[in-house]
Amino acid sequence: MPVPSKNQKIEELTKKLSELKERKDKVNTEAAEWAKKRDILNKQLKSLRAEIAELKNERDTLNAKVKELKQQRETTKKEFHDKIEEINKLRKEIGVYSKKKPQKNRQILQKELESVEWKIQTTPLSVQEDKELVEKVKQLETRLSIHKKLEQLNQKILELQTEIKTLKANNNTYHQKLTDNAQKSQETHKKMLEKIEESKRLKTEADNFHKLFLQTRERIKPVQDELVLTSNQIKHLRAEMQAEEEKEKKKGEDMLKEKLEKQAREKLRRGEKLSWEEFQLLAEKGMEA
Repeated sequence: MPVPSKNQKIEELTKKLSELKERKDKVNTEAAEWAKKRDILNKQLKSLRAEIAELKNERDTLNAKVKELKQQRETTKKEFHDKIEEINKLRKEIGVYSKKKPQKNRQILQKELESVEWKIQTTPLSVQEDKELVEKVKQLETRLSIHKKLEQLNQKILELQTEIKTLKANNNTYHQKLTDNAQKSQETHKKMLEKIEESKRLKTEADNFHKLFLQTRERIKPVQDELVLTSNQIKHLRAEMQAEEEKEKKKGEDMLKEKLEKQAREKLRRGEKLSWEEFQLLAEKGMEA
């Protein structure tokens, strides 16, 4: 079987080089596709993480509001119970004063007091009469004070009952707001957990694409090494061919010089005129015939 020439070897290696480049480009394209898919998912993942952070902030804000509303509701409940307790104390006090309540109503006692006071101021009285009327004024004032105290106590109860109604309304408002915010917080937390699960899925998928990208890039290395080796083989063969061509060229030039030298020496023996080139050639070799 004939040994292939260097030209044939170079041709075969060049074809192999072309095939290797094609293989490398194909693997690079495949790696680029994996990288593209990975980058798309990482972009989606970044956006999703921003949404998760936003939902977390929203949930935390709602939870803080729920906590604040609970505190307001508890404060309102305490105020409510304090006022109920105060009303109960006032009612007990009313019970005590009710037992001392005069049979005559306030208006009658007031008129009697004014009449006695007028009599004291306008009528000449003996010491004994004056003393009796002053004592009667004290008794009337004492009886009136009981009526006044009962009215004050009843008025205070009415005020407290009005305040209790306001507290109940406020408590209902706090409770409704608390319920609404707690529900929103739960919904937001649920959305956040769903986004977190989605982000985990995307990250796993993105990591898989990155793994495929790295594996594909690893396949490029042996192809690249073979490309370098084949390219160096071609360079080496071309260098050998160039050296052989230069060697053949020098051999031809030497043979030509030898032939010319022989012709020049024969002319010199015959006494013929030499050309400038023939003269130079013999001068280099020596002029002897």
